Amino acid sequence: MPSLPPSPSLPSSAPSAVVCALRAAGCVFAEDEAELLLATARTPDELSAMVDRRVAGLPLEHVLGWAGFHGLRIEVEPGVFVPRRRTEFLIDQALAEAPGARVVVDLCCGSGALGAALADALGPVEVHAADIDPAAVRCARRNLARYDGRVHAGDLFDALPAALRGRVGILTANVPYVPSSEVALLPAEARDHEPLTALDGGADGLDVLRRVAAGAPEWLAPGGCLLTETGEHQARAAVQAFADAGLTTRLAVPEELFAHVVIGVRER
Repeated sequence: MPSLPPSPSLPSSAPSAVVCALRAAGCVFAEDEAELLLATARTPDELSAMVDRRVAGLPLEHVLGWAGFHGLRIEVEPGVFVPRRRTEFLIDQALAEAPGARVVVDLCCGSGALGAALADALGPVEVHAADIDPAAVRCARRNLARYDGRVHAGDLFDALPAALRGRVGILTANVPYVPSSEVALLPAEARDHEPLTALDGGADGLDVLRRVAAGAPEWLAPGGCLLTETGEHQARAAVQAFADAGLTTRLAVPEELFAHVVIGVRER
């Protein structure tokens, strides 16, 4: 990544000082993070406060107020799940599976990143998102406003307008899939700063995934698809859950990313 000059209002020594502080805190990509902080901060005091928050363990995206995802700048805030770059693979799979989709639904939407990325790529579409967490709903509404997206508060399909039944071309559900006993093993950035409801998937990590799979067929249009991520060791059971719901199912795993995307299609 090419180096950017510090803001004119920041001292010339700022870049090296920020890198040193981030390195001392254990940030693996200290140089890249420093560049983003320096490009965002408008004053020395603001830069100092941002560095302090990052050194204290706040996710970089929460410090910046945004995360890069599928070519977009997605707003995030403390307490909202940060979209992972590996999830861009799910978006690409959705676009390949249903390039002509006109209705998109993003369940467990968090920041609304998946719905925004699909709406941006597909052009004018009807896009809906839903989450049980009020902070996520608030954040998703900001990110989907440019696409005239509607964001609903509630539990999975219960949050959606009944008029969507049988009309959804792409249904994404970035469900929590960490087994309850493994949540404590997550990196502190996720464990301490992201909502438990976005991480904990129950005893085997598949509680929410099974509920989504079971309910999806009545919401999908003929030929519509459901996509979700899961862990490597859960992939076989996740595929079975989709198949049990009557969906034609496959697992997509990219060579260059540690991602496992389960895709289920309602037959025409």
